[in-house]
Amino acid sequence: MEDNSCSLPSTTFTLTVNRKPPELIRPTKPTPHEFKPLSYIDDQPALRVLVPIIHFYSSNANMRGKDPVGVIREAISNALVFYYPFAGRLRQVTDGNRLAVECTGEGLLFIEGDADATLDDFGDLRPPFIGIEDLLYHVPVGIVDSPLAFIQVTRLKCGGFVFSSKVNHIMCDGFGMCQFFTAIGELARGLETPTILPLWERHIFNPREKPQVTHSHPEFEDVKSDITISTLGEVTDMVQRTFVFSRNDISALRSELPSHLHDCSTLDILLACIWRSRTIALSFDADEEVRIISVVNARNKPSIHIPKGYYGNAFAICAAISRVGSLVGNPLHYAIELVKEIKYRMTGEYMKSLIDFMVTRGRPPLMISRAFVVSDNSRIEFEQVDFGWGKAAYGGIATVALGALTGIVSFCVGSKNETEEARILVPVCLPSKTMEIFIKELEKLLTFY
Repeated sequence: MEDNSCSLPSTTFTLTVNRKPPELIRPTKPTPHEFKPLSYIDDQPALRVLVPIIHFYSSNANMRGKDPVGVIREAISNALVFYYPFAGRLRQVTDGNRLAVECTGEGLLFIEGDADATLDDFGDLRPPFIGIEDLLYHVPVGIVDSPLAFIQVTRLKCGGFVFSSKVNHIMCDGFGMCQFFTAIGELARGLETPTILPLWERHIFNPREKPQVTHSHPEFEDVKSDITISTLGEVTDMVQRTFVFSRNDISALRSELPSHLHDCSTLDILLACIWRSRTIALSFDADEEVRIISVVNARNKPSIHIPKGYYGNAFAICAAISRVGSLVGNPLHYAIELVKEIKYRMTGEYMKSLIDFMVTRGRPPLMISRAFVVSDNSRIEFEQVDFGWGKAAYGGIATVALGALTGIVSFCVGSKNETEEARILVPVCLPSKTMEIFIKELEKLLTFY
C-alpha cells in the first residue's frame, strides 16, 4: 500500500477560482414535453443525492486556441437533445410520494471558472483534492424542482482544465453518468450523434403483477423503525484519506489465503480489509452487528437483460453481516468469505424480489446504523471521457464528504500510477482519531500478509 498520509504536493498552495454566475444550458433543438417515470431502483430514498464526479485534463498542443469552456458548453447543449430528461425537473407524483421526471427543457446548470493553478499544482491526483469546494459548485437547493445536473468547467493556467459535476443519482448510476459524459465528449469532438444512443426504458425494473418477495433484504430498514442515523454521531473532526492498493498488495494478501479463496476477486479482498479495519477502529461492542453494503452492478449478468444505451440505475444493494466479535476476532479470510457471497446474490430473481420488496414495503430507507457502504467504480471508465484534449489524468469520485452520508460511503476507483501500472484508490472519511487507528490496522494486515 502506497503512502496515504495525504495526496498533496510537497509545496501546498491555496487555490483561488474566479467563477462566473451560473447559467442554464438548454437543448439546441425542441425536445418532447412529457413525464418520464422512474423505476423502483431509481426512486429509492438512498439515491436522492447528488454524486460529485471530477475530471482533470492536461493541455494539448492540438487544441491550442480552443476554449474548453466554449467547446463543452456547446457540446452539452447538443447532448441534451438526445438526453433531454437531464434538461427537466423532478416532480412529486401522487402515487406514494414517488418522483417522476418532467421533461421541461429548462436545462442543466453550468458554471464557468478560472483557477490560478496548473495541473501539476494538484500533485498526485486522488481525493481529497485541493480547493475542491471551489471546483465543485455548491448546490443550495433540494433535488425536487431543481436542475438534475450541475457542471463546472474550470480553466487552468497551464492550458488544462477541470470538468466537475454533481448529478442526481435518481437519474442514473455511475455507468449512466459516464455514458452521458462520453456523449458530451463525442459531440465536443465533432460527432453529430453519440456512438451509443440513450434509452430510458425504466419499465425493465417494474414490479411483477403479483409482487413476490423471495429473498431477504436486510440492507433496508423496516419502515417503522426510527434507527436510521449514522453510528458516527455528530462528529466535526472528519478527515479524508485515499488508500492506494497495487497489484502487489492484492497478490500478497491473496497468496496467504486458504486455497478455496485463491479465486476471490480483488474487490473481495479490498472490501474485507477495509471493513474489518474500519470496524476495529470504530470500537464497536463485540456483540453488536455490523454490515458492509456493496453496490452490485446488474449489467452483464446473464439472467438480467439490460439493453444497450440504458442509462438508469441498474444495481442491487447487498449486505454481508457479522457480529463484531466474529469479524475482528477471526483471520481476514472470515471477512473475505462473507464479502465473496455478496455478488452471487445478484440474479434475475434477486432483482425481481428487490423490486417487489420496494413496492410492498413502501421503499424503506437504507439501514446505515453500523454499516459501511461501498460502490465499486473501478470498472467505470470515467478517465476515458475525451472532450478533444485526450483522456483525463484523473476521472472519478471527487469526494466522500457527502453530507449526511459522510463517513459511511466510500468508492473503489480505478487508476494508474506514473508508470501506467494499475492500482485501486479507496477514499475513506472517518473522525481523526478513528482514522489513525484505521491506518494502523490496514498496515498490520499488509505487513502480516
